[in-house]
Amino acid sequence: MNSETSSVEVALDAAAELGEGPLWDDHTGTLLWVDILRHEVHRYDPIDGSDHSCRLPDPVGAVVPRARGGLAVAFGMRFGLLDEDSGQVSELARVHKGDRMNDGACDPAGRFWAGTMTDAQTAAGSALYVLEPNAAVHEALSGVTLSNGLAWSPSGDLLYYADTPLQRVDVFDYDVASGQLSNRRTVVDLADADGRPDGLTTDADGNLWVAMARGRQVRCHRPDGRLEHVVSIPAPSVTSCAFGGPSLTELYVTTARWFATAEHLSEYPYAGAVFRVDGLGARGLPSHRFAG
Repeated sequence: MNSETSSVEVALDAAAELGEGPLWDDHTGTLLWVDILRHEVHRYDPIDGSDHSCRLPDPVGAVVPRARGGLAVAFGMRFGLLDEDSGQVSELARVHKGDRMNDGACDPAGRFWAGTMTDAQTAAGSALYVLEPNAAVHEALSGVTLSNGLAWSPSGDLLYYADTPLQRVDVFDYDVASGQLSNRRTVVDLADADGRPDGLTTDADGNLWVAMARGRQVRCHRPDGRLEHVVSIPAPSVTSCAFGGPSLTELYVTTARWFATAEHLSEYPYAGAVFRVDGLGARGLPSHRFAG
């Protein structure tokens, strides 16, 4: 991969307060994403440039497609199901540690994983939760401060995870059959990098792509943690990334503008946009669907 051959463009000038959670829906050829602070779930169609949204009653941290159709969401302190046509959301389960849900994704078995955070970012005040297809929910990881990006290796036997204030990405051994985590260790130390780790994704070669909040970049690391290259994004806060497009070779990147000053907005007029990066020489993995 060579970042010198890549091109970055504005896919959608969304002016999102806190754009997050991009996910490619290969059944429809569209990009799902959320604006957490505006309580919105969006669906962007790159063919006609349209972007349709639903407003939820609470901040929404993550959205995933369901295997049987429709969407599942992590919002407020709840997991739920969203009907895009009506905009109605129904509760499946509640969680208890933190102030709101944040980033989430589905594992290869169709479980919906999502973590929480507190507004004050209280140390160890939050948790990582998993929603089973039967709607049972349990705490998978305690002692979390700001639960953020998570993604699985191509084989599904590794889970990458970022608790943002730790300034690193950790990896767990993952048992797909049981959903159990073990052997946590650090794979990427980002203490000296620009920004803090936020959302992340993996590609078909097992490389790890990490969006750096307030770092204006997405970093690509090899499975052993070595830095492959850095993609610069013209926005003050880069929040998450996901591969999409017909061949899963386009990297979609969400950004935020909620903390941006007038000076930031003058320098970065597309803060809050969804960007698209081509020419990376990488291919993503199909997104997993909630089996419930």
